[in-house]
Amino acid sequence: MNTNKPLKGTRQIEGKNPIVEALKSDVNIEKIMVAKGRRETGAQELFELAKEKKIKIQQVDRKKLDFTSKTGNHQGIIAIASEYEYAEIEDILEGAKVKGESPLVVILDKITDPHNFGAIIRTANACGVHGIIIPKNRSVDISPIAIKASAGAIEHTPICKVTNLTQTIKELKEKGFWIAGADMEGQKYYESDFKGSMAIVIGNEGEGISRLVKDECDFLVSIPMYGEIESLNASVATGILLSEAAKQRN
Repeated sequence: MNTNKPLKGTRQIEGKNPIVEALKSDVNIEKIMVAKGRRETGAQELFELAKEKKIKIQQVDRKKLDFTSKTGNHQGIIAIASEYEYAEIEDILEGAKVKGESPLVVILDKITDPHNFGAIIRTANACGVHGIIIPKNRSVDISPIAIKASAGAIEHTPICKVTNLTQTIKELKEKGFWIAGADMEGQKYYESDFKGSMAIVIGNEGEGISRLVKDECDFLVSIPMYGEIESLNASVATGILLSEAAKQRN
């Protein structure tokens, strides 16, 4: 329900699909700015949802949207919404319990590219991940670019921000989780067991998983490379591992 009151902390959601998914969720949206002359073609669902929730739609010059945009690809629509509310680990576990599923979590170690982050969120949602954990420091954060790259999946995928990844991993182990770290020295991913309560740790392309985090992993998994390229984009690697996990778990 929209209060029509200015929000204390706000974020921008840019593009049709991310805004539609925000409208379908419990996100509080203050207003939606639409470029003058933009037709409802291709965005009818968005306008209907906004009307249903009595959210103000403001017609503005496209130049204003260009100036306001953080992604450079607003598609003529930008929403001003409440700040993203990070989840707690218990929220993630409860979400899995409600679905009657063993929890599957992705832990991101030093991922700094918002495009990668958004793509990982999108893939995680598609593969049935119950939540994503990121560290407070030296890590990507929720941004318009990450929101856009997630194609709206961010509104349906709990994200937890923690102070200490190694401590969090220890806590997950105490709750019965197995921790798999993506690393070139690991066993082939398709020979690994991803069933049960599982957390998959992904590091960045350059440094990989930090040593302290790697030491806490129960086992390491690798993606065999058969061409000339020695490594994969973090979001692509995540997609390959989560696809295998989804296949085994379903």
